[in-house]
Amino acid sequence: MTASSPMGIPRPQVKSLDEILPHEPLLMMGAGPVPIPERVAKANSVVINHLGSVMAQVIGQVKSMARYVFQTESKWVLGVAGPASAAMEMAVANLLQPGERILCINNGFFSHRMAEMATRIGADVHELHVGAHEAADPERVRKAIEETRPKVLTLVQGETSNTVFNHSLEEITTIAKSYGCLVVVDAVCTLSTMPLKMDAWQVDVVITGGQKGLSSIPGVSLLVFSNEAWAAVKSRTKPTAQWCFDAQLAENFWHNDGYHYTAPVSGIMALHEALKLVCDETLEHRFSRHLRCSKALQAGIEGMGLELFIPPSSRLNSVVGINIPEGLTAPKICRHISEMYRVEIAGSFGQPIVRIGQMGEQCREHNLFRTLHALGSTMRDLGVKVDQPNGMAEMEAYLQKIPRNAYQVQVA
Repeated sequence: MTASSPMGIPRPQVKSLDEILPHEPLLMMGAGPVPIPERVAKANSVVINHLGSVMAQVIGQVKSMARYVFQTESKWVLGVAGPASAAMEMAVANLLQPGERILCINNGFFSHRMAEMATRIGADVHELHVGAHEAADPERVRKAIEETRPKVLTLVQGETSNTVFNHSLEEITTIAKSYGCLVVVDAVCTLSTMPLKMDAWQVDVVITGGQKGLSSIPGVSLLVFSNEAWAAVKSRTKPTAQWCFDAQLAENFWHNDGYHYTAPVSGIMALHEALKLVCDETLEHRFSRHLRCSKALQAGIEGMGLELFIPPSSRLNSVVGINIPEGLTAPKICRHISEMYRVEIAGSFGQPIVRIGQMGEQCREHNLFRTLHALGSTMRDLGVKVDQPNGMAEMEAYLQKIPRNAYQVQVA
């Protein structure tokens, strides 16, 4: 029903958000977005002049903290109003001109996205397809580089869609640099959850979103260009086809206190607080927390009798993939666990799995117990025989065996 109106289009009758949103909040344990800390939520309510001196100070600190999290001394930190895919598109669109060659290591849905973007700008696109359960093999990458001689090589550190971890990232980057490639790394689900040393590993561009490991809001993303990559950006003979994603225009706001477009002020405030929380925790402790929680969750899942999708050698800890038992589907599992137990997990993109995130605020012990209990109860409700008590016990035993900050994860 709509109310009558003297205007041509009648005024709609809509529900308030209080009526739409669930009365009991859902625990977000999917592949992102993730729960956000109170400080981040509070910062996201702030609106100030996006061109004033206060904003310039905030941006300066965002860039400084980002350099720590990305482990780089590069000046060329940029943000973008948009999802991590917008940061991805900014990287591809600014490094490549029509006809220039790119080699994309395709581990799955999201790593293929960079190839799609490069195709749209008219680049000469080549892909190295990797099996769904495998990490990229450095020697296969070397051979593909020799065959294609690309200007740019792209790969993901962790393929969110199928939960594969490209554990040979450093070796692959070393090979690519020996052939003169610019290397772009998608760290959307891995930044701040595991080591990524941009400078030490000679990575030229790293992209990420706010809504995963950083535990910020969706819609404001970061990327960093190395000096070599920035030189390639500045050497373009033609402007990019995308105006909003033109890095040289973005430089005016992110480095010259000038105007590009109206900045997502509240989102940048949220990102500032999320980065501050990472810095306060320190990367070493954060990496240890993520590894411990993910390993405990994996032990609990297997202890329950369910199977993990990826073998341990190539398994991503940031997003855990679980084989779907025979007779069930991802939508059925996800709908049931959400409606009955108020826990959100994710389906996948083309793989027979459901996924549980282990990023940022998801990696808290109380979240693990609630999520594993909800998963086991869902399986039992849907007719799958699982040993739920044993799974809970295995996870608890792992957490007791491995104390907090037990993993000595090197940053520098």
